[in-house]
Amino acid sequence: MKAIGFTEHLNINKPESLLDFEEKKPSPKGHDLLVKVSAVSVNPVDVIVRRSGRSKLKTPKVIGWDACGIVEETGKQVSLFKPGDRVFYAGSFKRPGSNSEYQLVDERIVGCAPKSLNDDEAAAMPLTSLTAYEALFEQLSLPTNSQANEGKTILIINGAGGVGSVATQLAANAGLTVIASASRPESINWVNEHGAKYTVNHRNNLVDEVRNLGYKYVDYILELKDLDNHWKEMCELIKPEGAIASITENRRPINLRLLTTKKATFAWEWMYTKSYYHTDDMQTQHEILNKIAQLIDEGILKCTLTQSLSPLNATNLRKAHSLIESGHMIGKVVVSGWED
Repeated sequence: MKAIGFTEHLNINKPESLLDFEEKKPSPKGHDLLVKVSAVSVNPVDVIVRRSGRSKLKTPKVIGWDACGIVEETGKQVSLFKPGDRVFYAGSFKRPGSNSEYQLVDERIVGCAPKSLNDDEAAAMPLTSLTAYEALFEQLSLPTNSQANEGKTILIINGAGGVGSVATQLAANAGLTVIASASRPESINWVNEHGAKYTVNHRNNLVDEVRNLGYKYVDYILELKDLDNHWKEMCELIKPEGAIASITENRRPINLRLLTTKKATFAWEWMYTKSYYHTDDMQTQHEILNKIAQLIDEGILKCTLTQSLSPLNATNLRKAHSLIESGHMIGKVVVSGWED
């Protein structure tokens, strides 16, 4: 089967940074689905993994954590899907990724693809939707009942990115007043179209920006970019007994004592945790993706795809990585359609 991977951690401008190659088609066992991949999306994690490291690999490493495709075969323990089902998923951090013609993925982290979306649109949604949903409703413990969230506010830092685009919609749909950060006219328009009531500029002091809106504190904060530089601002802005969640790692120590007097909660969100450790609640990702598909098909949640590239090869995948690395990406980029 065809696959795309890398053996060296190179600048994306170098043709060898991502390579087309052939490898053996895998066989499913246990809870595995063998999926014929039709479209993949590129996320910041793809760029981070591709760039991180110095050693040269003996065999190409295949990455990719978003896909839409058709189930071709199933392992003996599979009960949620059958061959011919159209699925979408974000995969596991421990297994070969979606940048290949066929991929093995555990059924418990796979959802039925939204019927109202084409393959490119469906491939844009899994990782960001899972991250946003888990961050909001598991890590921040937001009620799903909109009446319970009446009068509550959430600050979403980097609202125009992939996760922010979904989180803004989910939070607004859950009844919260959403304050989303964006710094350019096009990103401000984007977050407004996806449910933000107010916007603030994360390039300025966020404390000043939020308080200029008339809010001394916010009930929740979802941090999606640059934890280090926003930490003190978040600790100042969070309401006593409020909650903060982050998907980005700190590069220097963060002072948790700043939250002590407010008795505020801080939590990490890593979408891969359940599949990485095979947690008891691993199958909730299957349920979340089905819920996301339902919200999309009901017109409650908008697809966040903004750019498609075809065919699915190393050249176009390098272009997609370059878009992510630019730091100006709004929404999601997808690469689809294997060449014959």
